[in-house]
Amino acid sequence: MRSSRHRIVLLPGDGTGPEVVAQARRALDALSENGSAPWNLEEYPGGATYYREHGKEWEPEAEAAAHAADAVLLGAVGWPGVNLPSGDIAGAALVLGLRRDLDLYANVRPCRLYPGVLHRISGEFKQVWSPDKVDMVMVRENTEGLYTPARGVLRRGGTTEVAVDTRLITKVGSERVIRYAFEIARRRARGAPEDGARRVTCVDKSNVLEGCRFFRATFDRIGQSEYPEIPRDYAYVDAFTQWVVRNPEHYNVVVSTNMMGDIITDLASVLQGGMGFAAGGNIGKDHAMFEPVHGSAPKYAGKNQVNPFATFFAVEMMLRHVGDKHTDARMIRAADRLEQALAALLASGTARTYDQGGQLSTSEVGDRVVAALTGEKR
Repeated sequence: MRSSRHRIVLLPGDGTGPEVVAQARRALDALSENGSAPWNLEEYPGGATYYREHGKEWEPEAEAAAHAADAVLLGAVGWPGVNLPSGDIAGAALVLGLRRDLDLYANVRPCRLYPGVLHRISGEFKQVWSPDKVDMVMVRENTEGLYTPARGVLRRGGTTEVAVDTRLITKVGSERVIRYAFEIARRRARGAPEDGARRVTCVDKSNVLEGCRFFRATFDRIGQSEYPEIPRDYAYVDAFTQWVVRNPEHYNVVVSTNMMGDIITDLASVLQGGMGFAAGGNIGKDHAMFEPVHGSAPKYAGKNQVNPFATFFAVEMMLRHVGDKHTDARMIRAADRLEQALAALLASGTARTYDQGGQLSTSEVGDRVVAALTGEKR
């Protein structure tokens, strides 16, 4: 077991990011055992609003700390009308920059519906999918595809006439994210809710796009040669969008390219109750960053209204990842405690924010999470 404390860097960012990261910090403090914790927390400002005020997205020491950390917890970045001279959103260095610089090649999005969580379909709060039918992990390639900076525009006479975005699908990028998806499937004891199969589904558009044909061929080669015991499954991305809603119980692990994965993971968040419950991990060989994926939500900023559960689940993912990587039972124990507390609160229906038809504020949900972790009465 690693004897020193793990270095965790908090980047609250913009909008509602600081509000939810504040609650995450409270939960981490409450998870301390006998007054101590196996981590050190460091917090740094940065993002679009920081850029607007200081002319830079973050300070050099913040960037250096993120590069040296065992894990980073990001709140959110971006603010309306605040962009870099390139046209990219200000604050991108804290997200896209870290993904590239730290080579965080796998974007991992668990999609699990917990008992007590409602869905908002057609403006109504109700139970649409049964909790025992939704339990999958979606893995998206995170460093290439359409989000690489291989793009440009043709401007003549002050008018933009042509815009070009080039998608890059590489052998190395495809192989490693596909292996990562198969490894998750190998470790998931439950498998798909439908039949317990540890299948991996490749989502692409290989009936049209060469990059997707290459990605699927790589998927087959890796699966056949290295994971022959794991069933392989296939879906074109357009068909997948209706199948995952109609039959979520069929899916165990899903792997896809960058932009397609970006879209289908947000769609899948509906299955787990909405973006207020969607957490993501950006995983590389040596580094990792975790975040709620709801963004900075400017219209809710400063109102103490947003659902912090996505951030709590991001913390749980972070603790578990660091614990697994460093074989640290303390981190795994903390992750288990947090997940159990969150599951119990959700099942009780006593910690609902506006997006669940409830009245609690962000900080009031934080109060209940802290009370559940410390045994206090609320």
